[in-house]
Amino acid sequence: MSDLFEIVGVKPELAEQQVPEKENRWYDTIPWLSVIILILIVGGCLFCNRIMTKDPSYMDLKNYTVAPCKEFLFGTDTMGRDIFSMIWYGGRQSLFIGIAATVISTGIAIVFGTVSGMAPDWLDMLLMRATEILLSIPNLLTVIFLQAILGKANVFSLSFVIGITSWMSIAKIIRTEVRQLRNNEYVIAARCMGGGFFYILYKHLAPNFLSSIMFMVVMNIRSAIVEESTLSFIGIGLPLEVISWGSMLSLSEKALLTGAWWIILIPGFFLVTALLCVTNIGNYLRKNTAYAEVLDTLTEDQIHRGNIEKVLVQSLYHDYTKI
Repeated sequence: MSDLFEIVGVKPELAEQQVPEKENRWYDTIPWLSVIILILIVGGCLFCNRIMTKDPSYMDLKNYTVAPCKEFLFGTDTMGRDIFSMIWYGGRQSLFIGIAATVISTGIAIVFGTVSGMAPDWLDMLLMRATEILLSIPNLLTVIFLQAILGKANVFSLSFVIGITSWMSIAKIIRTEVRQLRNNEYVIAARCMGGGFFYILYKHLAPNFLSSIMFMVVMNIRSAIVEESTLSFIGIGLPLEVISWGSMLSLSEKALLTGAWWIILIPGFFLVTALLCVTNIGNYLRKNTAYAEVLDTLTEDQIHRGNIEKVLVQSLYHDYTKI
């Protein structure tokens, strides 16, 4: 009878063979090129006093709209200011606005999202509907409206306005995470023992959802820099005397009329390069977060059972990142 049947499936001799796998270290997937370029740009902006060849605010009217040369490495703008020095000095202002606005927006999002996640269902629904209403309003219009109320723009006012208008998306993610964490035993025990809202947030909730929002925090830095540059480009951001990458690009209209390509191309190149590096690092954090969430759905035995399960994890990871 046994001759009438054939055993199908994985052959025992093949199942016993273990294919040697290359061990993936944590630093193998880091976008090192983006990290190194961003470090060089940030370092040059922070220590700009050591590399600037001229005073970035000095208007040398004898040498206005000078093409890149030995004396002026990146040329001069229409007011005779050295673009090489302005790049590094102005980058410090743009990066400060991006980081300060992100700190403000992240702080608001953490508090608002945690309150909504810990609140009763009716209050949670009310807070989320208000958040969705704010999300439906174009962010740039809100920034322009609030900046018009505050008056003349400066670095601090722009950071504040951009920060209080860009917290909604992060708050929705935090609310979802808190709704899942609030019924855990350690959170309930902390509340029963009299733990306050900020104690529970700092000790138990924040360590569990920070990894989920880290990529959004990094992307918020990029968005804040873009908004500052956009506002300065259209003439309602930082004034010309306040040097930033955006205010430098506000002279592009006159540069186009005079054919001074370096006034547009060089600041734009530094701005786009910094934004691409931040975007690449944000995508790396997003993929790592998605991969960790997929691994959390599987048991340790499933992950280490064999090559079939590992291929499944990789396919789930790629499908998850496409959502």
